[in-house]
Amino acid sequence: MLDIAEELHRWVVQGRDFAVATVVAVGGSAPRQPGAALAVDSEGTAIGSVSGGCVEGAVYELCRQALEDGVTVLERFGYSDDDAFAVGLTCGGIIDILVTPVRRTDTAARGVFADALSMSARGQAAALARITDGPADLLGRALLVHPDGSYEGGLGGHPELDRTAACEARALLDAGRTGTAVIGADGARCGQPLTLLVESSVPPPRMIVFGAIDFASALVRVGKFLGYHVTVCDARPVFATRQRFLEADEIIAAWPHRYLASTEVDGRTVLCVLTHDAKFDVPLLELALTLPVAYIGAMGSRRTHEDRNRRLREAGVAEPALARLRSPIGLDLGARTPEETALSIAAEIVADRRGGSGISLTGAHTAIHHDAPRTRVGLVAAMGSVA
Repeated sequence: MLDIAEELHRWVVQGRDFAVATVVAVGGSAPRQPGAALAVDSEGTAIGSVSGGCVEGAVYELCRQALEDGVTVLERFGYSDDDAFAVGLTCGGIIDILVTPVRRTDTAARGVFADALSMSARGQAAALARITDGPADLLGRALLVHPDGSYEGGLGGHPELDRTAACEARALLDAGRTGTAVIGADGARCGQPLTLLVESSVPPPRMIVFGAIDFASALVRVGKFLGYHVTVCDARPVFATRQRFLEADEIIAAWPHRYLASTEVDGRTVLCVLTHDAKFDVPLLELALTLPVAYIGAMGSRRTHEDRNRRLREAGVAEPALARLRSPIGLDLGARTPEETALSIAAEIVADRRGGSGISLTGAHTAIHHDAPRTRVGLVAAMGSVA
């Protein structure tokens, strides 16, 4: 639901009634993950997607029905071996869809959704927890959880249920993840189970590009396309200009290592070092390799890479830290132009985030979608200080 928050927030402000269909569970090769949503208003306007086209028509009708009768429903769609042309997922997956009406007559529920959509549309951190499996009278009940653990709304049922659900939602929000949690209907860890879908809305992850060169301009465009908040940093003010990087969110004229020491990064941040100049790279990477960021890549030839690693070792960087450095940066696509190189770098970032191998899917017997992506944050946490 929160993946289309900006559009839905406008609908709320305009006073529209609408129904939202949200993917709450998937199995097999499902095209969309939990949290993906399609919404339909009372005029029949639709936004979003739950399946990339496989079952959109059927889900659209479910939304129209929910708007009419005000009933929340849970529906499963899957591939049919008997009739591949029937409503289902021809890719072979299974998805569970929760369809929730959001009508002006239901002021309490609409208030919770309105606040969640408003916060998400403004880029504020929040988590929306909804019951997706459990007692029929609780299905679709919602709780809006703030970063400090406070919450709005209610799930009904046992008084402890809201408190326990808020704790589970806050844990997922802290990690910046959308996922499910199973708790007891009375708020305990045992007893009759119910399932929550927790959608986390967090500010976009950061991409910091060091080196205001032509390759950086192409990488900025790709980074924005992937949803990153992109910063360009270069020590040379003549190159770090708005005219050269129109799509960047921030342009910083400062020594790279000093800027990195002064700014906030987290486990979703990616650092792309494109300067391939030792006087900038070495102090920058010496610091970067101590930080729990998602990805660190550095541009340069293999000779530059070897010289850079030698200098980093001389500066005291240990081998486990050097192993985190992606250098030369990017996947082997045979890239030559700045745009092709930016695509190569972006492909490596996505593969690293999602646990992909980077090999061609043609002829490979590997999963198309990876359910358990690698995370470098855990690696760094286990290693402690690495420089």
